[in-house]
Amino acid sequence: MTNNENDALVLADNAFGKLPDHLLIEIFIRVPISEWAQISCVKKQWANLFRGECLWQAALNRNYPFAGEAKRWPGPIPQGLSRRRYTALYVSKHIFELDGEIDEIVGHTYLFLKEQLELSTMPPPSGILHGTIIDQFIACGKSRDSAHELASQIWLAVLDNLEENEHTFVLLKRLAQEGDVFLPYPYAKSIKVQWRVFEKLFTDFRDCFNHVDYYDVLACAKTRFQPIPSAWLGY
Repeated sequence: MTNNENDALVLADNAFGKLPDHLLIEIFIRVPISEWAQISCVKKQWANLFRGECLWQAALNRNYPFAGEAKRWPGPIPQGLSRRRYTALYVSKHIFELDGEIDEIVGHTYLFLKEQLELSTMPPPSGILHGTIIDQFIACGKSRDSAHELASQIWLAVLDNLEENEHTFVLLKRLAQEGDVFLPYPYAKSIKVQWRVFEKLFTDFRDCFNHVDYYDVLACAKTRFQPIPSAWLGY
């Protein structure tokens, strides 16, 4: 790079760095979200913008203008501030297929369940978590049938997006061994969710088993599903 080119870059950087925060925010929210983490690492001023409410509120207004409308938010799962709301709406749009709708409740519930399962060394029993999800949907006006269907979709999406590590293996093993405690009465048991737990254990985490654990979990699978897939057999 020549001296002239280098000087031009320095001048451009200095000019960009002198822009007021509100203009920087208007620029940043037009950049693809996949680049936001990298942008926030460039300098402290920009990192502070991504930590504050102003940028996320502007991103909400631009990308999800309907979300700015004040809405009553009942139920046990908190809605949170603008960053949380933006993330929930993004999740609803890009992970779930809801007949073209973007449902903020679904996004918040996904984030809640994923955090409970990932961040806690000993998450609450799955029956309690499932009950909280059902209660949240009903409190927000969903029918009981719709609440159960959405809850199952969220469990499946979260299970598919957990990191493949020791914590997830222990978590899945616990879910498999909970038996009738998993999704207890009066909450409908989702066969799809239970199936996915065992499927991930016997495919993605097969090498993590010791001899005793494998046959213990296999016995649990046989009490729920008949027949079980041949791919699950053979330690």
